[in-house]
Amino acid sequence: MRALEGLQPEKVFYYFEEISKIPRGSYHEKAISDYLVEYAKQHDFTYCQDKLYNIVMQVPASSGRENEDPVILQGHMDMVCEVRPGVDIDMEKEPLQLLVDGDYVCAKDTTLGGDDGIAVAYMLAIADDESVSHPPLEFIITVSEEVGMEGANGIDLSMLNGHKMLNVDSEDEGVFTTSCAGGVSAHVTIPVTRSDVSELIKGEDDKSYRLKRIIISGLKGGHSGTEIDKGRANSNKLLGRVLSELSGEADYALAEVSGGKKDNAIPIRSEAVILTNEDISDFLLRINKVLKNEYISCDPDIEVTVEDINDSYNKSEISFLSADSKDKVIAYLCCVPNGVQNMSMSVPGLVETSLNLGILKLFKDHLFAQHAVRSSVTTRKEYVVKQLETLAYTLGGKVECKGEYPAWEYREDSKVRETAVKLFEEMYGKKPVVEGIHAGLECGLLSAKIPNLDCISIGPDMNDIHTYNERLSISSTKRVYEFLLRFLEEK
Repeated sequence: MRALEGLQPEKVFYYFEEISKIPRGSYHEKAISDYLVEYAKQHDFTYCQDKLYNIVMQVPASSGRENEDPVILQGHMDMVCEVRPGVDIDMEKEPLQLLVDGDYVCAKDTTLGGDDGIAVAYMLAIADDESVSHPPLEFIITVSEEVGMEGANGIDLSMLNGHKMLNVDSEDEGVFTTSCAGGVSAHVTIPVTRSDVSELIKGEDDKSYRLKRIIISGLKGGHSGTEIDKGRANSNKLLGRVLSELSGEADYALAEVSGGKKDNAIPIRSEAVILTNEDISDFLLRINKVLKNEYISCDPDIEVTVEDINDSYNKSEISFLSADSKDKVIAYLCCVPNGVQNMSMSVPGLVETSLNLGILKLFKDHLFAQHAVRSSVTTRKEYVVKQLETLAYTLGGKVECKGEYPAWEYREDSKVRETAVKLFEEMYGKKPVVEGIHAGLECGLLSAKIPNLDCISIGPDMNDIHTYNERLSISSTKRVYEFLLRFLEEK
């Protein structure tokens, strides 16, 4: 029996379950892209699969509607892959284990991929249902959205004829998104050196030294665009604070730091490996209490713990940072900006500028830090990057920017928005929320490729996207699908 069997709309959840069987993390989209190619071939639809594995699919109109203007439906096929700590799942190879919990679909111990698998499922369901009345349809299904919208940036859309588009990559039913922030992924590299262990400990054979792993865990995390204003802790930043304050409490050598997997997901777990001959457990208990108090209303389950890696230190197993490099790493983690930098002066409650230290890794000869920088004001985005460059340069490092995407600006005259609002009021008996968001959407990049593109972004209710607690509302999925069908029926 299928995990989602019996859920309505039947075809939507059938295709959602089918694509959930295919691992599709960012940069690993070939299999899901090939599945979409086979779908197009089976239905005799015109399609294009480019070298990035983006898919463009053209679906003929229903009988009698061949001469109408095409409507574009758009979403992305990749997903953020996060696993519950302590669970052994390889999301590059294993399918999602879907579960139904009341009104929600979720995945056991992993992200669900509702962002943005539900868009793909909607498209396939619509195209596979001959009872649906629709104009010519053009599907844009991109890769690598979650790592800087690289698919949308590289896609060729010259074959398309439509200028009206629904992006299905939002997470709140009844909210029509009409603009979004631009962004860039800032990759920071700071050189470090390693020292002989004899320079760091009192004696080569001193058995009192122990390798210890400091762990920051229990954080809520979330999407670095939609949840950045919630005040949630960033485990990478907390790790820097713990290491800094520990320096005033005990002598230690630093071997490793790491945390986070995606720059657009607020990291929930970070670790450091140190060598010390001192008992640091009391200190960690104290700082754990401090952090719990500081984040009591937004991240109350923070845990700072320590574990022994082995009984004694074997100098052949691991190398340590020199004293100067240790200070540089701690200085960067403590001083680098993070979180909300500016709120919008024109839209109350909207974040204007932010950044998220999403990925942290200490290699043999350098520290690597990856930040998602977002802003609806281009010059503010550029200034945040300049701050990163200045700090990195001071520490002997550099910044490389990748995956830059423009802001999607509000369109005053929008037939798509006008039609969507009218239909929503008819179906729901109330007005929708029409707003801009801080999270990035592909609409800005696609607007630069499709002249005079008129679009909005919609989607069903989803909670805790980019985390292993991600959930998709079943009832909301049905209502939004019905809304999509009504929109396509409009002539």
